[in-house]
Amino acid sequence: MTKEHIGFIGVGLMGHGMAKNLLAKGWPLTVMGHRNRAPVDNLVSLGAGEAKTPREMAEVVDVVILCVTGSAQVQAVIDGPDGLRAAGRPLLVIDCSTSDPSITMALAERLALDGITLMDAPLGRTPTEAEAGTLDVMAGGDNATFARAAPILAAFSDRIIHTGPTGSGHTTKLLNNFLALGYAALYAEALMIGAKTGISAKTFDGVIRGGRMDCGFYQTFAKWFVEGDPDAHKFTISNALKDVTYLASLGNALGVANPVGTAVRNSYSLACGLGHGAAYVPRLVDIISASNRG
Repeated sequence: MTKEHIGFIGVGLMGHGMAKNLLAKGWPLTVMGHRNRAPVDNLVSLGAGEAKTPREMAEVVDVVILCVTGSAQVQAVIDGPDGLRAAGRPLLVIDCSTSDPSITMALAERLALDGITLMDAPLGRTPTEAEAGTLDVMAGGDNATFARAAPILAAFSDRIIHTGPTGSGHTTKLLNNFLALGYAALYAEALMIGAKTGISAKTFDGVIRGGRMDCGFYQTFAKWFVEGDPDAHKFTISNALKDVTYLASLGNALGVANPVGTAVRNSYSLACGLGHGAAYVPRLVDIISASNRG
């Protein structure tokens, strides 16, 4: 079977590993750079082509994978000057970003008028799994679109869940991140209270690790406060705030109360307000502790 030509926009922490796996598994690939040239240069050295604009990319590829920050960036890539739509070609656009589901669904309806299919396929796990090609993918789209995309997604994942129609992938991703980021906020507060009562982080870890409250997310998160690993869970606090804000917007649109979500969002809002938006999520431990000194 002839492999489709893939375009990839967003070859950062997650995208670089994903794109490397596509190349390694024989998919023709064209990438587009942003601020950091290093991952682009690496991919070009491995055989990828390079486009200067989304429009230039759309003129030569069949499928475009987006791995950018969120809905605003997705819309800019598609509708901005020299965006994907400007090429006037039918495309499959796979949005692996964590985006607002309501915007995704509205955008998909609009793009369909131009012969462009938008599928949401946000990711689970970390840049380590992106490099290994073992990500989780939550894919939203109709059956035909999912069947077309699945072999592409399989190049960088080992678990692909078809969540339902367009928008359901992004909704599921927000729920997944709500759980993970909620755990992070709980860990940070628990460690702060423990420290104030003389319970060390090492003792806390000894209780949690291997017990019923242990999980893969905890083990990654704990690499910061146990081992001092600055690269523990490479996901910024500003991105965390974006995701829980999207969840709040979804709750408002549904007319439902989301009090725990509000509390979780406040932790990340506090951290960003104190100037720590660029720090990775495990640093929330230090931020919550520092904000409760006295």
